[in-house]
Amino acid sequence: MNIILIAVDTLRADHLGCYGYHRATSPYIDAFAAESVLFESHISAAIPTHPAFTTINTGQHSITHGIVAHGGQRAIPRTAPWLPQLLGKAGFTTCAVDNLSQWHLDFHRGYEFYIDPTQRRALSINADNREINRRVLPWLEQHHAEQFYLFVHYWDPHTPYLPPRAYRKLFYDGDPCDRANTTLDGLDRHPLGEVWRETWFPQLGANITDANYIESLYDAEIRYCDEGVGALLEAVDRLGLRDDTLVVLTGDHGEMMYRHGIFFDHHGLYEGNLHVPLIMRCPGVTPGRVRELSSHEDLAPTLLDLSGVAVPEAMEGLSLVPWLRDETDAPTRPHLVCEECTWQMKWALRTRTHKFILARQPDVYGTPTRELYDLTTDPQELHNLAPDQPGLVWELETILEGWIRTKMEQNGLAEDPLTAHGLTLGKGRN
Repeated sequence: MNIILIAVDTLRADHLGCYGYHRATSPYIDAFAAESVLFESHISAAIPTHPAFTTINTGQHSITHGIVAHGGQRAIPRTAPWLPQLLGKAGFTTCAVDNLSQWHLDFHRGYEFYIDPTQRRALSINADNREINRRVLPWLEQHHAEQFYLFVHYWDPHTPYLPPRAYRKLFYDGDPCDRANTTLDGLDRHPLGEVWRETWFPQLGANITDANYIESLYDAEIRYCDEGVGALLEAVDRLGLRDDTLVVLTGDHGEMMYRHGIFFDHHGLYEGNLHVPLIMRCPGVTPGRVRELSSHEDLAPTLLDLSGVAVPEAMEGLSLVPWLRDETDAPTRPHLVCEECTWQMKWALRTRTHKFILARQPDVYGTPTRELYDLTTDPQELHNLAPDQPGLVWELETILEGWIRTKMEQNGLAEDPLTAHGLTLGKGRN
């Protein structure tokens, strides 16, 4: 069996039609999801990009692999299990179309072919899906007769939200410069607000005031990227690979629009940032939906299990194969632990119904030290219940701190890895 892992950077699950979104952002991904198993509650346990992709490839939580922040100084330990390396040793031809190797983190490890389109042509952070596919599709044509593992990293939904002009009014018909609109008023207090206004906002027109317009551009970016995903899936069918190729689509993390004072970036441990898609089309597996919690830690063990490759004991995630094949309806786990140490220094405990967030130090947004949300009644996490439910806060905090303490002991850590590492992008802004 072949494997194609598609990662769409900055893609939050609830902006896709297959996850219930009201806009037609993802017709190709939705059609793919209808033929696949969709995991409804898939969580990125370590954000943003560097911790997330390290977790995907190691099957370990960031407290174990050590990459707790974006732009940190640590390299991925050479002793950590590494998905492409394990598949390569098992006989897969391995290829990545990606640019993460530009950092010092050793993301290229285990790939026989590592194709970075930005080395040939300077791109913005939005690595145009057509440019990515100009590298992906010829490689697939050349190597489709081999057993392969192909990793494709699309960047299009990431800021700046500058889709082609033909897409910019797909989901918006108002006046983005209406002076009566105040939804962007908090942008100047955001740590990147001035940068946004000076760099990519001017390319959209003068004096943008409507945050909904900016959000519509994020959606238009998804629609544009969706077409690139569709072209890749069409190539899989054209080359006769459908019946022996596992295709997986996920995101490294989501994106905050303008809730909690976080404008158009991926700061904080709220659902918009943590809840990402996981869609798996596996030969011989009946399409369906899985409601149980899953995590990026589970991806590497699951792909290895499906490939018949032994899962290293050092991987901490679960193989999702029993749920993928509808062999069980048991809960995967009672909770997940998530962290950020880039703009904010926070831990979170995510259960099926609640989210508890614990800050290790104040952040630029002035959010409370402890936050508690009922995700069933308040999915947007707008009402902090911590002051009113001290008993539940104590219970969840005890579980969270106990988990952190246990993991520290297992990994020989004398200090909480977040406080030991310190913030990277948010450093000095509190």
